[in-house]
Parts: sequence; C-alpha cells; structure tokens
Amino acid sequence: MTMPADERSRTRSDLAWAITVGGIGVVLFTASLIFTWYFAATLLLIFTGMLLGVGLNALTNALGRRVHWPHPARLAIVCVALAVMLAGVAYLGGATIAEQASALSNTIKSQITHVRSFLENHGIDTSFFDIGNATSTAANAASEAPPAPSAAPHGQLPGAGALASSGGAIVSQTFKLLLGTISAVGNIFIVLFLGLAFAAQPSLYHDGLLFLAPARHRARAALIVDRISETLERWLIAQIIVMIAVGVVTWIGLAIIGIPGSFILGIQAGLLAFIPTVGAIIAGVVVVLASLASGWIPALSALLLFLGVHAMESYVLTPILQRQALDIPPATLFAFQILLGVVFGIWGLALALPLVAIAKVMIDHFKTYETTASAHAEAA
Repeated sequence: MTMPADERSRTRSDLAWAITVGGIGVVLFTASLIFTWYFAATLLLIFTGMLLGVGLNALTNALGRRVHWPHPARLAIVCVALAVMLAGVAYLGGATIAEQASALSNTIKSQITHVRSFLENHGIDTSFFDIGNATSTAANAASEAPPAPSAAPHGQLPGAGALASSGGAIVSQTFKLLLGTISAVGNIFIVLFLGLAFAAQPSLYHDGLLFLAPARHRARAALIVDRISETLERWLIAQIIVMIAVGVVTWIGLAIIGIPGSFILGIQAGLLAFIPTVGAIIAGVVVVLASLASGWIPALSALLLFLGVHAMESYVLTPILQRQALDIPPATLFAFQILLGVVFGIWGLALALPLVAIAKVMIDHFKTYETTASAHAEAA
C-alpha cells in the first residue's frame, strides 16, 4: 500500500523539523554545559548571593509576622541586627579567636605529624598524608635549582643583578598577596551586594524571572519559582538554627572537658554544620586531633561529645526543623556532594544541598503535573 504524495511530503517535513529542533537542542545543551564549566566559579558566586538574599528575605518576612512595617524598614532592621551581632562577636572574641586559631593550627599540624609517625612505626603506609610531601618537594626543588647569587662581601654594595632579582621577587610576592586580598574582598562584596539587592526588591526579580518564561508556561513557572523560594527559605532558617545549636553545644562541651581552643572549635563546628555529612566529619576530625594534645581521655571525651552533637543534629534538630523543607535521601545527597566537590571544589561542596533541593523541587513538580495530566486524560 503506497502513501499519497502529499502525506509523504508531510512526513518528510515533520522528520526534517524534528531533526532540526533536536540538533538545535543538542547544540544549546552542549553550549550551556561548556558555559557552566568555564564560568562555574562566577555562577556559584552569584548563586551564593541569591542564597543570601533568600535568607535575608526570610528573616524579613519572619519579622513581618510580628511587626507590620514596610518591607524596606524590616530589611534595614534585620541588616542592622546582623551587623551589630557580627561586630559584637568580633569585638568580644576577636583576640580570642585569633589566638585560638593560631594555637589550633599549630596543634593540628603537630598531631598529624604524631599520627603519621605512629602509623609508620606500625608498618602502615602514610603516603596519603600531605605533610612532608611539600617539604620534600621543596627540598628537591631547592637542590635542583641553580645556586643563588653569593652575598656581597662585607662593606661592598650588592651588584645590580642581585638587586634586580631581589626587587623582582619582592614585587611579585607583593602583587600576589595584593591580588589575593582584592579577590577575596571583592567576592565578599559581590555576595553582599547581590544579597541586599535581591532582598530589597524580591518581587522585581521574581517577576523578571517569570518574564523569561513563555507566556503559556508562565503559570507553571510561577509555581516552581515560588516553591523553590519557600523551600530555600525554610531550609536556610532551619540551617541557621542548627549551626548555632551545634556551635554553642560544641563550645560548651569542649570547655567543660577542658580542651584548649574550645571557642574556635565551636565556631568551626557551627560553620561546617552548613555542609551536611562532610562538614560534620571534618569538624569531628579537627575536634579529635585538637583534643589529642590534652591526652587520650580528653580526646575520647571529645569524640563522644562529637558523636552526641552529630546525633542531636541528624536525629533531633534536622528532622524537627526541616521535616517540611527537604526530604532528600542521605546517599543521594552525599553522592552529589562528592561529585560537585570534585568538579567545582569547595564551592560545589558547600552549595550541593541547595542545588539538589532546587533540582528536587523541579522534579517533584513535573512528576505531579504528569500524574495529574494522566488522571485527567483517563477521566476524559
């Protein structure tokens, strides 16, 4: 049975259109992947600013349930309160934090060296340790490097070559330090500016984002954006409470045990609580290593404290505070943390949870939409 000529022409036209659309889709998807890969640091920095804006907006809305003032006034109160709190912590504990951070760094390095020596004495390979590798590499590089110009004899001025070499090295190190400082300060300024801009006019950016969607899909896009915003707001508020609780309990517990640097250890435990699973492991290792300097009994007590705090965070605080915010299987979250951490470094590791939460909200929405559409089709 042969097909009519007009039907064959229509079939070929549909096939050509499908191939064209598919090819354009593949090209656009590949281009987006390449763009994301090369500008990942910038995109994650912008996403951090958006998270800050969501957090500030959540605190502003929470204040609005108590005080019915305009949004700019409530945002100003929230920003001033946060600035005063950070300034108070820096003023009251600035010197203590600096001293304990320096002492903690030296203690950790010393304890890692002792652990490595203990393992080597018992025939365990310690090649995975970084300490010592840098020293040996530097020593090899120094032995292979050309001899440095000899110092000028006493009473004589150094030669022009020696002055040029020393001056060039000083200028190079100064520029590296200056550029690193400018980069760090610039990143902080960008995050703060974006966070304040998003929190000051959330409806403006919300409507602008919806304007990018096609008109016939704008209602669905509004549902997705609102759901993502609500999820991130609840998660951020719950995460802030968890971080404060973990930091305070760790600080007080280590102070009772008698571990030096308990204040800075509590701060780092609270900050690392922002990163699920991996952050708790890192905080626990740091706490145990810092406690080894006080003996085995304090170290064992610190380990038990860490396990108790981790159990409190995982089985009490997180389920109570985030039972309606996120429902992500731990293995899935951990796998994405490892993946994003390997690909994008510390940024990917720290922002894995909100990124996975956004993806989950979108997947749940489309699953619900397809289920509803199928039910309506069967009913019809």
